[in-house]
Formats: sequence, structure tokens, C-alpha cells
Amino acid sequence: MSQFSSEDEAELQSLLRELLKSVKDRISGAPSVECAEEILLHLEETDKNFHNYEFVKYLRAYVESSLGTVIEEETENFTRGDGHAIGPGQDTLVHAVTKRTRESAQYKQMMQTLKQTMMVVVESLINKFEEDQLKKEEMDRKSQHEQSSSHYTDNCSDSDSSFNQSYAFIKHEQLQVIAEKLDPGRPREVRLEALQSLCYAPPSDVLSCESWTGLRRNLSAALTDPDPELSDKVLQFFAKTFASSPLNVTKDIYSTIAKSLEAHFLYHKLSFPSGSTSIDANRPDMARLLKQMRLINDFQKEVTTFWIRHPEKYMEEIIENTLSLLALHSEQGMSSPGSEKSLEPIHLISLLDIKATWFKKWMHGYYSRTVVLRLLERKYKTLIVNALQQCIYYFDSCDSVREETLEIIHSLEHQQIGPAQRTLYTSKELEFVYFIHSLCVLGRLVMYINGRKLFPIKVKKRRDPVTLTDLVVILINIMYQHPKPSCGEMTHADSLSPTNLVMEVLRTLCDRTECAVECLYQVPVIETLLAPVISLLKGKLPKLNSLESALTHIADTLARIASTERGLSLLLYDRNLVSAEGESISAAHVVVQFTQRLLSKELHVFSELEIPPAVSGAFIFVCRQMYNTCEGLQVLRPYSLHECIAKAWRTTSSVSERVPTPVPGAPPVITSQELQSVVAWEEMLLDNLLNFAATPKGLLLLQQTGAINECVTYMFSRFTKKLQSFLSLVNLLSSPHAVWELLGHQALPDKTEYNLREMATSVLDLMDRLIIINSDAKIHSLFNYEQSHTFGLRLLSVLCCNLDSFLLLESQYNLSELLLQGQRDSVTEPPSGEGEFIIDGLSVERNHILVRIGTVGGPSERRLPPRALQRGNDPYPWPMVSTYPLPKYYILDMPKTLRTKQESEISAFLASSKETERDASWMEDCRRQFCKIMATKSNTLTGYVLADFLERVVLHLSSSSTDCFFPPAEYKVVDHSVKTRSLSSVEQLGVEISLRYGKFLKLLREDSEQDLCLLLKHCQEFLSQQRVSVTSELSCFQGGYPGHDWFAASVFLLMHGDVGRSLSLLLRFSRLLPSAFLWPPRLHSSVHLPIEIAQSGIHPIYSCTAHYVEMLLKAEVPLVFSAFRMSGFTPSQEEPIHGFRVSNYLEYMEGLERNYRSMVLSDMRSILPRSS
Repeated sequence: MSQFSSEDEAELQSLLRELLKSVKDRISGAPSVECAEEILLHLEETDKNFHNYEFVKYLRAYVESSLGTVIEEETENFTRGDGHAIGPGQDTLVHAVTKRTRESAQYKQMMQTLKQTMMVVVESLINKFEEDQLKKEEMDRKSQHEQSSSHYTDNCSDSDSSFNQSYAFIKHEQLQVIAEKLDPGRPREVRLEALQSLCYAPPSDVLSCESWTGLRRNLSAALTDPDPELSDKVLQFFAKTFASSPLNVTKDIYSTIAKSLEAHFLYHKLSFPSGSTSIDANRPDMARLLKQMRLINDFQKEVTTFWIRHPEKYMEEIIENTLSLLALHSEQGMSSPGSEKSLEPIHLISLLDIKATWFKKWMHGYYSRTVVLRLLERKYKTLIVNALQQCIYYFDSCDSVREETLEIIHSLEHQQIGPAQRTLYTSKELEFVYFIHSLCVLGRLVMYINGRKLFPIKVKKRRDPVTLTDLVVILINIMYQHPKPSCGEMTHADSLSPTNLVMEVLRTLCDRTECAVECLYQVPVIETLLAPVISLLKGKLPKLNSLESALTHIADTLARIASTERGLSLLLYDRNLVSAEGESISAAHVVVQFTQRLLSKELHVFSELEIPPAVSGAFIFVCRQMYNTCEGLQVLRPYSLHECIAKAWRTTSSVSERVPTPVPGAPPVITSQELQSVVAWEEMLLDNLLNFAATPKGLLLLQQTGAINECVTYMFSRFTKKLQSFLSLVNLLSSPHAVWELLGHQALPDKTEYNLREMATSVLDLMDRLIIINSDAKIHSLFNYEQSHTFGLRLLSVLCCNLDSFLLLESQYNLSELLLQGQRDSVTEPPSGEGEFIIDGLSVERNHILVRIGTVGGPSERRLPPRALQRGNDPYPWPMVSTYPLPKYYILDMPKTLRTKQESEISAFLASSKETERDASWMEDCRRQFCKIMATKSNTLTGYVLADFLERVVLHLSSSSTDCFFPPAEYKVVDHSVKTRSLSSVEQLGVEISLRYGKFLKLLREDSEQDLCLLLKHCQEFLSQQRVSVTSELSCFQGGYPGHDWFAASVFLLMHGDVGRSLSLLLRFSRLLPSAFLWPPRLHSSVHLPIEIAQSGIHPIYSCTAHYVEMLLKAEVPLVFSAFRMSGFTPSQEEPIHGFRVSNYLEYMEGLERNYRSMVLSDMRSILPRSS
């Protein structure tokens, strides 16, 4: 088949036509002829149906018939190896055969024949196409049938039909003829015919022709022609251009339309409807303007997706043409509503794009936002002035206009009902859409720094320029004017509600720190937000169209403000508000007073109104944002808000509990919906009560409400839903008090058999199944033993970080022996010689725990092995522990110090000041001398010197009635009477650890055990005489103090094992306030505490000391505090700071004392009953 017959050419022509029809959409979307060629050249790569086209099948058959014999011969030659070698560049047989075939004479002959034949076929197709086109144009001229243009709210019918037209590649000479035919002086039919031809031409060819300037001028004239047919054809061509051309082409079209519209509004004043008159969107001139505005608005919203790929000048030209058009504002337009004025471009774009989507998209990217803000500042600030003026007009408008807002919103949101379309718009509707558009523009503008720099703005009828603060105040007042909803209608359901849109702006500002600081964290803004609240507190009903709506939004905004550091500080400490009593107070006081009144229903103005729980809940949430911080609770604490919430919870809970069982046939006492509301309100109150536990002192307040059990149950249900596990366990079990309650006196189940489906339901179960794995039954009950046990050991490591928790576990479960046995089981058993440790995740984790519990001390006293393997030949070079005592590698050598009484400056001071020890200035001199030595010669402060120094200080303070905090307690030291007391297993283990540590420091003798036990028994006897009987289910109250007395043991070490000196010091120290916070057993079930605090089990160390630690941490090092908050851990779980020396921070500590001592000391003194 080397030559083509006439029949072959005809068939090829038919097949090629079908192929072009199949890819018509691809070609018609190409912006140029070159792009169309590229599409065809790469059709095989992009079209999955390529090999199914008949034209492709025909060509494949032709190639096979022409070259089949050649391919077979070459393949056979290569497989025989007849002198043909496959070179390094031809690594396959296919490549080699292909190369030889293309070099053959048959291939060259085939390509020449195919090329000549296809040229004939293509030429014939072009001629046929031109004939068909002329016939079609002739028919169009005769029929003069044009589809009527649809309403502007459709997707622009003038642009839809253009995409279904075919392309005809047009010559420059033809475009010159079309440009001449479009001259405004030509007859209508001629111009229409020219436009029809233009619509079939590729836009890129049209815009690149030499006659484009004249053509563009004539198109602009046709665009403003009263004949809708002409203007529609121009829009059809422009729409096609927008859809298929690059930005360098479409920007010219956009400029043409924008300038045409601007010229029309400049020279043809359109009257704004007044009174009962309306504008008709179907009126020919109005329909033409709306279509043009709709087309450019659609382009505005789409152009942001691709203009960044083009030179900035293109984007700047589009933005400037837009702002120039929309900033057009006549003097009549500047007048207030009700006076005669003109219809402006801004009204039309507001009607088409009411929420200013185009502006939001332009402001989203920095690339375009910079240009927009620069042009607004330099040339088109009137656009922002007019928008601000419109918002002020709406705010100042009469009440009757605001009452009609709901009706306007409803009509605008339901424009299309069935096939009918709304075409009439009243003046009030136009004013409203312009206001909404302006509100959205301003809301987006103030999000950015350079946008806020446009303020203050001078507007008419206002003496002073409008600042950012003024704008926010205006917006808040607009929010207050939300129209009163009709009966049965949901409030805020409309997307065009001014209240909803204002709230969107306020929420956006709250979420951006810089915006909030400049716009919201201002006294006038807070005053405006709280004005209705203060009015209600004064017994006056504020002028609000929807009280519930306004209060809810006020609370929402205040809660967002309170969620940030700057905002919280403003609410807590800025005392610029006037309360109902006339005193200057901060916003926090106003909010908490109002919340109290809401909960107790003491607001007299609400006697006839039913305020739903949602409003009360919203204001509780504002308070919650404050009281879940230490500083916020400090301010709100005098109001006893926890008691108010607890009282409301009890009332609500009693209502839900009294609901009787439904009786068949009897009317329900309460509907299911009402019951759901009651239950939801009850849970909301519990949730807010639970948030008091966010701070140490708040937890004490929560416990005093009596609702802590219900709060814990609610918290557990939340954790169950969220499947929170490990982090919650770590936080819970890091406290020895929690460990005592959960595991104290609890024996392990130690079953002989465990079901695989049996899940752990308590901490004791976790201990039994994942930590104390001492049987094969436990191992076989785990799906993945190593992973599960690793989890348990990690949890155990957290438990052992606290010595009291470790002592309990060791005394009850013999923990260390279990771990040592696990290590011994990890040693291999070779036929001869010693075995080697199996290094795996479990043995490494056990090793870490054994070292941690086998020695005590800080980073300078012990070395803890890591929990991970290292890279290299020796992944774990640290010694493995399988027996005690520990290898010396883990115990660091202590620096050598003098162990005798050395004459130092402190010793000299103590010796020389015996005469003046009772003077009031002695304590200050002593302190000054101590700080000086600590800062310069801390190495001279040996144990003996410190013991003498501490004795003298405690003696001095306990001898002064003003320094003594607790009343004196008589205690006779009789050794034989206390020797009969016995120490618990926990205390005995504590003694062992204390002695081991004291010997390591070389402070104690080998025979010090009896002396330390005697001291602890004396302390128990002394403190037991000051305890009150507490009725509680907590295990910590079942007997004496559940832990070990580490403070007494430390004093014993400091006194070098002298029982007499130690006990004397402790007895005197017990009268001082610091003993309440440094000596934990001192206030355990103490008679000195209020009975409700003694029964709570919450020690003042937590409710006071830990509370202020968090508070000062947040105030002094907020980034560190934030890091703890984000991690989910408290500062008390922090690892010891390596290299920390107190002497390096004395000056900083003195600064803390100056700033906070009076506040902290006052709270420390408040732990006693007020009668004391």
C-alpha cells in the first residue's frame, strides 16, 4: 500500500474530520494556533482514547503494510547476529530494529507519500470548512434568529454560548475588514455581521493583529450601543477571551469594559430610586450595565488564581482600573439616605457580589494585597471613605429602616423562587446591599497592618476623624441593632444578617494578635461591649432589639478577648468602668457580678423575661477564661463564683432527677426536648465547675463545693469518649496522693489465668497486667508482650520519679527485686563461661529504672543511663544492673569539703552577734551576711556552719511572738514513751534511703539508724497531738501521714545525726509559718486548718505554693509557662536543672520578693481559720 487512490484520500478526509470533531473541545480552548498544534502533537500522551480513533487505526494499518516486511527482516537479522552489533546506546532489540527501519528506503518512500497525500486532504478540508462557514453566515443573516439574553443573575448567557462555537483561523486582512465594518457609522446589519465573524476568530489572533487599536475602539462603542444585540455580541467575544486567553490579553479586555463602564457613569447620570420606586434589572440600559459588571466581577474572582504567574504591571493595571471604577462617586452620592442621589458602580457590584468576595480574594495574597493597599492609600482612598460613610449611615438611620432589615434580608436571600426571577430592587435594598458590601470590605481591610494605617479617616458630618476604635464601636452598636425576630423564626439564620457579619469581623480581629491589640484591646471598645450589661446591673433595660442575641454575642467577644494574655490583662486590671454602685472597676468585676445575678436570677429587669441558659452559660464561659488562670482566679475569688455555679448545678440536677416515669396515656410532665435542655445545662455547669481544677487553688475551691465526685465522673466520661490514655495517666500518677488513693493497701490480683479479651479497667489492673509481670499467664495474656510491657515500664518510671510513690510500690510489691529478676532473666546461658546481657527495649528500660530507684540525688550526684540505644558497634556501653549495690559508674564522686567547724564569716557573725541577737535588726543583718557569703564564698558554708546558722535563725524567730504563726504546743521529750511506736514499711524504706544518702554524703555514722527512727517517732508523737479526727473515704486519712517524713530526715542529716539538736530545731520550727509549707506532715489533718480544708486532703503546699509557682512562672517567664501548658505537664514534673546554683540567682529572687512577697505572704497566712 505504497500509493493512495482517490478513494483512499476521501476515506482519510472523513477519518480526519471525525478525529478533529472528537478533539474539538481541546483545540477550541487553545489560546493560539501554536498551542493547538502542541495539543495535537501530544495527543497520544493526554488522550486515553487515542488508539481507538479510526484515523489512528488506519495509519497503523498503512505503516504495517508498508514496513512490515522490513521490520521482520531486520528482526531476523539481529536475532541471527549477521554482522549487526547492538551498541551501548542501543540496549534493546527494539531500539536497534527501529533505527535500522527508519534508515531504510521503504520508510523514506512511505513518509514522502503520506506527507503529499495528507497535504491534499488538509487543503480539501479547509476549503470545505470555508464553504460551510459562508453558508452558515448567509443563513444567519436571513434568519436573524438570536437567542434572547438571559438575566444577569444567570451564568451570563452571553458568555455561555461562545464556548460552543467553532474556531476559524482568520487572516490579518480579514480582521482589518471586520474592524472597518464595526465603525459606529456603519449600518446595524453590517456591524452585527462583523461581530458574528469576530466571535468565530481565535481571541489571540484578534488581539495580536495590527488593527487591534481601532478594533478595540469600535468594540467599546458597540459595548455602549443601545442595541442589546450589538452589546451582547461584544460581551460574547469578551467572555470567550476571558476564558481562553492569557493575562496579557485579558487585561486589555478587562480595561476596555471597566473604562467603558466608568465613562458611562460619568456622562450618563442614573437616578437612584427613591420612595416606592425601584430599579428594573430588565430595563435595557440597566441590563446592559449589569451584564458588563457581572462579567468583570466574575473575572475579578477568578484572576487571583493565575495573575501571580505574570508581570506585576498586568495585575496593577487590573486593580487600578477596578478601583478607579468603584471609587467613582458623585456629590449626590455623598449625601445621606433619603436625599436625591445617583446610582453608582459600587451599587451594582454590591448587588452582584454583596459580600465583596472579589475584595476578599484580592486581599488574601500578599502579592496582590500590597498593590491594592498602595493604590487605596495614594489614589483611591475615597472608596474606603465611602464604605465607612455607608456604615455610619446605616448606624445613624432611623429605627423604621432597621426594622425593615429582616424583610430585606429575606427578599435578597430568596430572589429565585421556581422559574421566576426577581428583577425589581428598591432604594432600601440597594442601600442595604451597599452597606453589607462596605462592611465586608472594611472588615477585610482592618485585618492587615497597611489597611489599618489608612485610619483615622475624615468623613462628612463628623467633627473628628474616625479612628480604628471608633469603627469597632460603630460595628458593635450595629450588632446591637439586630432586628427583632418574628415569632417562630430562628435568629441569626440569615447569612446577610448585619449581626452575623459584624461578629465575623470581631472574631477575625480576636484571632489575630496585632489586630486585637489595635482594634479591640481599647477601653472604649470594652465600655461599649459592657454598656448593656452595666445597664442591666443598674436595673435598666438597654435599648436592644434582641436582648438574648446581643448578650450572647457580647459574651462571645469577651471570651475571645479573655483567651489572650493582653486581653485578659485588660479585663482584669484596667479599672475604667463605672459599676452599678458608681465605683471604678475592671471589666472582670462587671462580668462576674452580672454572671452571679444571672445564676441567682436576681436581675429585676428579667422578671417578665425568660433568659435562656445559653446566655448564662456564655457569661460563665467568659468567667471561666479568667478563673482557669492563676491571676484571673486571684481577682474573681472574692465573688465565690464556684459556689454560685455549684448551687445552680444542684438546682438543675434536682429538676432532672424529679422527672417522673412516663405513664401511658397521661400527658408528659416535661417534654423530651425540655429534658434534653435541662441535661445539657446540667453538663455545662459541671464542665465549668471542672475547669476550676485548672489551677491548684481552684481545685481546692472545687473540692469545697461538694461536687468534685460528679465532676470527676463527668471528666472520666469525656476522657472515655476522646480515648485519652497515657498523658492523662502520667499527669495523674505523678502525684503521690493519687498513687496512695489508687494503690494504697491494694493487693495485686495475680490470677492463674487471664482472658485475652479481659481489658484493664483500673490503675491496679494496669499495674498487674503491664508492670508487675511475674508469671507466664500474664505474658501470654498480652497480644504484644514487649510493646505492652515497655508501656508499663515507662509509666513505672514516671511513678518512681516521686520517692513517696516508689516507697509505696516497693513496700507493697517488692518492685526492685522484680526488676532485678527481669534483668537476670535477660542474660544468656552459654555452655561455658559467663552469659551476656540481651540488650533490648525492656532490659534498657529496666536498667534506667533500677538506677533511678537505687540511688538518690541530683545531676551532680548520680548518672542516669539513657533509654535509647546509640549508633555504632557498641549500642549500649552503660553497665547493666542485675544486683545491688549499683556499679560505681552511676555514682559520682563528691567534691572534697572540710568536715569540721571552719571559722567563716558566718561563724564569726554568729559568734559576735550573741549580744544583739534579740534586736529587731539582727534578722536583717543575718540575712544580708548570708546572701553575701552565698554570692562570694559559698564553699565555706559547710554542713556544720549551716546547722549552726539554721539553729540560731529558728531560735530567734520562735522566740518572737510576732514571728510565731502557730500557737505553742507543749511536748515532753520522753524517749521510752515513743520507742513503743512502730514505723510502717514505707517509713522503714524511707529510713534506709535516707541513711544511704547520708552515708554517701559522709554526714552520718554507720550506727545512725536507731537515732533516725527515734527522731521520726518523736515527730509522729508530737504531730499526732495536733491532729483532728477526719471522716473521709480517702485512704490518706486512714491512720497517720501516709508518706515518709523527708523533712525531718533532712534535718537529721543536716545536724550530722544528732537527735537532740534535730528534735529541738523541729519543735521550734513547728511554730513558724514556713513549717506549714516545708514540712508536709505538719498540717496533715491538723487542728490548725479549717475543717473543710483539713477534710479535703488538699495540702496548702498545693493550693497555695504550687498556685503561686504557676502564677509567677506565667508572669516572669511566659514562654516557659506556655511550653509547659502545650506539653500537658506542670512545672513540678520538670527534670532537675543541670548546673543550677542558687547563688547565681539571689539577685533575681530578691526582685521577686519585692514584687510578690506581700501578696504571697498574705495568702499563706490565710490558711488558718479567720477566728485565729
